[in-house]
Amino acid sequence: MIVLTCDPDLVRDFWLYAYAPLVLDTEARRYPALSDITDALGGRATVERVAIPADCPDGFNEAYYARPERLLDPGARQACSAWSFVEPVVQEQYIDRLRHDLDTGLWDERYGALRQQPSLHGSLVLVRAVP
Repeated sequence: MIVLTCDPDLVRDFWLYAYAPLVLDTEARRYPALSDITDALGGRATVERVAIPADCPDGFNEAYYARPERLLDPGARQACSAWSFVEPVVQEQYIDRLRHDLDTGLWDERYGALRQQPSLHGSLVLVRAVP
C-alpha cells in the first residue's frame, strides 16, 4: 500500500504561511497525522519526503514554491481547495500582501533563493506499507 499525502506537522513550514496563515492552518487540519496512517497500515510503514520540482504542474500550494506570482491567479488558488475555506475578503488581504511584496522585491529578499532551487522537500510525503 502506498499513500501520497502531506505531513500536517510540516504544512506551516512553507513561506506561504507568512502570507496566508488561515489557508495553511486549514490545510494542516485536513491531513491525518502520519502516525494514524502508519497505524492503519499495521504500524509497519516508512515515510519519505517527496521532492517537489520547481516546475511542478500540479495545483497545490507548495507547487508554487519558486513561482509565487502564480498564486496571484485566482485559478491557481482555486486548484487548492483550502483557499475556499477562507473568507473572500481575507483571501484578498492575503493576496494583496503577497502582490505588494512581489512588486517591491521584499518576497525575493526573503525567499528569492527558492527561484533557483530545482526542488523543495516540503510537506509532501510518501507512506509505504512494509510487508
